[in-house]
Amino acid sequence: MNEKNLKLILGDVKTIALVGASSNANRDSFKVMKFLKDFGYEVFPVNPNLANTKILGQKCYPNLLSIEKSIDMVDIFRAEEFIFEITKDAVNLKAKILWTQLGLFCDKSKFFAQKEGLIVVMDQCPKKILEN
Repeated sequence: MNEKNLKLILGDVKTIALVGASSNANRDSFKVMKFLKDFGYEVFPVNPNLANTKILGQKCYPNLLSIEKSIDMVDIFRAEEFIFEITKDAVNLKAKILWTQLGLFCDKSKFFAQKEGLIVVMDQCPKKILEN
């Protein structure tokens, strides 16, 4: 998918669940979450180790299914062995887009999510796409 198509996809997004969010300002997940919030998206951090704390003023959730709001995009910052379980939750949540960060790719998740009707973007960073 080219950059123009990725920008179009991101243009339809209002809410993002960021799985693997960190409260450490030096981590990429924190930097991307801050950028997306500043860009105007409503971002829901997800990290079971930080549940019920706040990251950038947002309540952190233990998992995707505990978010009580419609989520357009699930952005994954977790290791590849966790992607398929997160993908199943994204499908159950009725997310529209499954997105994995740079360096993350999972064929099993890609095919499953596409079969379930989600748009799948893997090995990309929304921050880098929106900065250009």
